[in-house]
Amino acid sequence: MPKGVKIRPTSQKVKEALFSILGSQIYEASFLELFAGSGGVGIEAISRGASRVFFVENNRLCVKAIEENLNALGLEYSPATLLPFAAERAIKALARKRQRFDFVFLDPPYYEKKLKNCLIKLTSYDILNPRSWVIAEHNRSQVLPQQLSRLKVMFTKTYGDTAVSFYQERPK
Repeated sequence: MPKGVKIRPTSQKVKEALFSILGSQIYEASFLELFAGSGGVGIEAISRGASRVFFVENNRLCVKAIEENLNALGLEYSPATLLPFAAERAIKALARKRQRFDFVFLDPPYYEKKLKNCLIKLTSYDILNPRSWVIAEHNRSQVLPQQLSRLKVMFTKTYGDTAVSFYQERPK
């Protein structure tokens, strides 16, 4: 974890539950982690066989922490790509490069209203594969839209004050 930065990493309990739900689907999948923080969720995706993982984080201390975490685990030459951009800018850049993902995980800071904006942005650009999953971690008191364009909430799981909503992308 970077020192001096207020981030709320995904708890081990939530991370274990998330990857238990995803199961073997993560193997050989493309994975995008927005608001990556220390990169814990994306690193877990790599460890479970994701074919490529993009980490998006615009805080320079967090970017350094992700680099250090990847190096410490010997993953600096893995299928990992680090994008030091704001999430909205990264989504647009990935679309321009025709990158598409099977899974998108986003966990913006709870005090910001970025979650809904990023969900809308994800549906505005062509970066999701057919039947992609978009997984949003949020405070359980935060009400998310049940449907956004091509995304629809399939289910939500709660873990204490944390909720994880699973959206599925519907083919155009």
